Amino acid sequence: MPEARELREPDRKELATGPAYRFGLDRRSWIATVGAGALISASGKIARSAQEADSDEPGIPPSTRLHLGESGSITVLTGKVEFGQGSRTEIRQAAAEELKVAPEAVRVWMSDSAVTPDDGSTAGSRTTPSTVPVVRRTCAAVREMLIQTASDRWGVSRAALQVRNGLVSHESRTMGYGDLARSRLLTATTDEGIPRRAPLTPTGDWTVLGRPLQRAGAREIVTGDHAFASDLTRPGMLHGAVLRAPAYGASLESVDLTVAGEHGARAIRDGDFVGCVARSSHAARLAVAAVARTARWQRASHPPSDAIADYLRGRAITDGQGRRGPRLSESGDVDGALERGRSVRVESYWIPFVQHAPLEPRSALAEWQGRLLTVWTGTQVPSRVHGELRESFGLSAAQVRVIVPDTGGGFGGKHTGEVAAEAARLAKAAGKPVSLRWTRAEEFMWAYFRPAAAFECRAALEGGNISVWDFTAYNPGTAAIASPYDIPNVRTRYFPCESPLREGSYRGIGATGNNFAREVFMDELAQAAGADPLDFRLSHLSDKRMRDVVGAAAWAFGWNSAGPLGPNRGSGIACGREKGSCIAICAQVRVEDGTVEVERLVSAFECGKILNPLNLRAQVDGAIIQGLGPALMEEVRFENGRLLTGSFSSYPVPRFRDVPPMETILLDRPDLAPAGGGETPIIAVAPALANAVADATGRRVRSLPLRRSKLSEG
Repeated sequence: MPEARELREPDRKELATGPAYRFGLDRRSWIATVGAGALISASGKIARSAQEADSDEPGIPPSTRLHLGESGSITVLTGKVEFGQGSRTEIRQAAAEELKVAPEAVRVWMSDSAVTPDDGSTAGSRTTPSTVPVVRRTCAAVREMLIQTASDRWGVSRAALQVRNGLVSHESRTMGYGDLARSRLLTATTDEGIPRRAPLTPTGDWTVLGRPLQRAGAREIVTGDHAFASDLTRPGMLHGAVLRAPAYGASLESVDLTVAGEHGARAIRDGDFVGCVARSSHAARLAVAAVARTARWQRASHPPSDAIADYLRGRAITDGQGRRGPRLSESGDVDGALERGRSVRVESYWIPFVQHAPLEPRSALAEWQGRLLTVWTGTQVPSRVHGELRESFGLSAAQVRVIVPDTGGGFGGKHTGEVAAEAARLAKAAGKPVSLRWTRAEEFMWAYFRPAAAFECRAALEGGNISVWDFTAYNPGTAAIASPYDIPNVRTRYFPCESPLREGSYRGIGATGNNFAREVFMDELAQAAGADPLDFRLSHLSDKRMRDVVGAAAWAFGWNSAGPLGPNRGSGIACGREKGSCIAICAQVRVEDGTVEVERLVSAFECGKILNPLNLRAQVDGAIIQGLGPALMEEVRFENGRLLTGSFSSYPVPRFRDVPPMETILLDRPDLAPAGGGETPIIAVAPALANAVADATGRRVRSLPLRRSKLSEG
């Protein structure tokens, strides 16, 4: 484990002399450690908040995006966070491309509510299509300002100037971004002199974007020199631990706090919240364990995991509006087509709860200075955590600061701020900074889960084609619920359900379940039609992007070109679209004694124009490897309100030995805007494997994970 780092105020050597540009909050606002210089802010179509990047609505507040140091330093400011997905590198490339500098010349300052703009959540594969364009527009505007400044100063036309390596030149004269900062051009108003529609660098002229660039800080991560959220310290810091209920739904009736003193700790109670603080995390946990032995709880009834599918169907929410209401989409005459259909197929599918299981469990470091609260924590939604802290402690926006250090994984599982609020409660009561790190057991039991879900599918065939499609999903979410296939009569229904566990986002969210049910059902329909699974899909696909990825994966895999694979071996295919991108996966498996061995995976992925093929490849492969877990082994099991899978020994995730030979094809589309690549690849993993298992065994698997499922006759 790397040595803990102490957080300090900005190094005074970096602040130099010159005007202090504040960041629009209160007296406690930092000056960014980027040197004296000009703070570039742009509004309109240049640098509004990422959520509004594509809107022309007036009144969007300017977003502070870029700092130019008098020494020539360049710092991009963003509210996005780095969880291992490479967003820092991609944003650095975007800025370098438009500023015409080397990527190494750009520093990216991420997610500090006192410094950076609110770019929304780092989720939904939105950094590429929303934040990157904002950064590009801002940097393009500043590049044009540099050109205009040089043109005015030298009395030459803009056409006579060139920008290379961060310098605008004419004959023997040069001017750089440090000169622009020293010009004090922006001291009167941050918008003065900024072009509103600066031209972006055309795709064909890219020299930084579109090319592989190693992830920023990769060496420090590999060598263990990088500090994550759980590594941080503050002077006088204490460590905390929290008393947890022994079962879901249990409520605290009584507890003796005095026993914490036997371990040199102090116990703190605030309503139902009980925790301990001590000079070491070990002492704090010993104290909590002693307190727990005195606690009395009132337990509530709770269903077992084995009955989840029926539980959800019986608790479907059939009325309401918005995200917690049912959804219906229908085209054509579904009921009539089902009545007329000569070959009607009806099947049911289900998926269990799964955990995100990030390498770094939740952690937070909280410090109070009077009524001012600062929290360092790993979260994918800093603005949400900021709001939760304001509400919990009755503070104004200016009294709360949330800083997000690089964090060891999230996968959609760190949207909420419970650990930040817990650390803040402990720190407030203790009067000292408190570091709180959840244990692996706490992460498994008390972090939210990917929803369990059930599916009911009906379809009819006429002349070998699907004439009607009726798809009902209980509880997964609506992502990728719409079928990409060409079918004349379609009905899609979604029902949220009352859940026995805490649910939330997951990589790909509802698309992992919706696509599993749809793509396995497509294979069953192909079998009923006597058609090859690949040909059957292509015959129902007119979307060129989808056809291209399916064709590329099948070609690279050698679909049906090598003849029979032999006993107990099979191949499967699945595809899907979500978040503006398309995926297809071909899988080869061997099944013996109920064990599924994945022998080969070939994937093809397309997300528009590629910004960094090296990083995109890592995103795609990472999503596919993660997808092996829920497909083959991951399943949250519980009984009588107690979690049965609270460790990696009882909840296995993919290890190196589980990763098969993989081939990944990235389709570059310069004619399309870039879309995110972090989520969509995962949605085709489970159905491709399930279809390969059916091919190998002749038995159809309709639930996950495959290694725990009972094989039903198909």
